[in-house]
Amino acid sequence: MEKLGFHEQGRYFIHPETAFFVEFPDGPLSVGEEPVKDISEFTLSTGTLKILSPTDCVKDRLCAFYFWNDLQGLEQAVLVAQNNPVDVKEIKRWSKVEGKEKEFSVFAKKLSAL
Repeated sequence: MEKLGFHEQGRYFIHPETAFFVEFPDGPLSVGEEPVKDISEFTLSTGTLKILSPTDCVKDRLCAFYFWNDLQGLEQAVLVAQNNPVDVKEIKRWSKVEGKEKEFSVFAKKLSAL
């Protein structure tokens, strides 16, 4: 990361020329209390990029809403779900396991209103 101009600050790597940062979370990777089920891969000229599936990305953003009342997390979850194929039944199941059925209904309502 240092060769790319990033330096470590706490648990993040930051670069002076961007507002974006990089984090390498401790494993195993999870959303809420469940491990991530599916990792998507994109092959680029520089290597393979591994990212959360759209469904797990929605779960991750909903965690911010569910546990910290982060309305940006809710909006981000809706945007991801609008623009990518996601398994809403799986998100509902996961939300129930997390004890967040009421909050899921807020997400589902915003998603269906669009």
